[in-house]
Amino acid sequence: MKSNNQVRSLRWLTAFAAASFCLILTVPDASGQGTRRKRKPTKTVSTLPVMTTSSTGDAQIVSRAADFPDDSLQTVTPEQRRPESPAFDPTETSKALDDIRNRISAMESLKKSDPDEKQKRLLLNLDILNRAEQRSESLRKQLFELMEKETAIRSKLDMIEVNLRPEAIDREVAFAGTLRPEDLRAMKKKQLEVERNGLQNILTEIQKTKTVLDQNLQRSEQMVEKLRVKLDKEVDDALTDEKPL
Repeated sequence: MKSNNQVRSLRWLTAFAAASFCLILTVPDASGQGTRRKRKPTKTVSTLPVMTTSSTGDAQIVSRAADFPDDSLQTVTPEQRRPESPAFDPTETSKALDDIRNRISAMESLKKSDPDEKQKRLLLNLDILNRAEQRSESLRKQLFELMEKETAIRSKLDMIEVNLRPEAIDREVAFAGTLRPEDLRAMKKKQLEVERNGLQNILTEIQKTKTVLDQNLQRSEQMVEKLRVKLDKEVDDALTDEKPL
């Protein structure tokens, strides 16, 4: 019995010592809390995560940052961002122009090498040559007609000059058998002179027209020759480019 009492006494002493030790530890904490309450509150907001316990007993960390919004921090949404205008680059423009020129040159080269296009060009040049030859032929014909008229007028002028001789006029007046041969001779001479002047005027105009026609005919012949040479060259090139079957 005495030993049991001693054991109980030791247990009570141990419990009392533990309680006293806990009391000593809590007193400084209380005094610290009292002094900490005297500090002025600050605007600093703690956003430390809070640990909570779920129904399953597992610990979870929950952020409290959304409960304390900070006006100084602003997020920029995609709608608020302004698109930046692309900078003008002259090099890119130059490259684009060069590309366009190259494409145009390629199209022209394709057109030149097109057989149908060559055939059309040959037919067009042939038609131009035919028209030029027809024009030359027409000018040559007009020139020949003027030369014939000029020859006829010169013949008439020669006849008039013969008839204007005094012996020719006297012979014609003598065959007339008039009583006033002097008046008839003067009238006949005047008539031949008027006819001669008219024929000379016509001859002058014919000579002017013939000069113009001759110049036009020369130019037309030169053009015909150039067109003929060009057409012959194009025909030779077409025959050379044509592949044998």
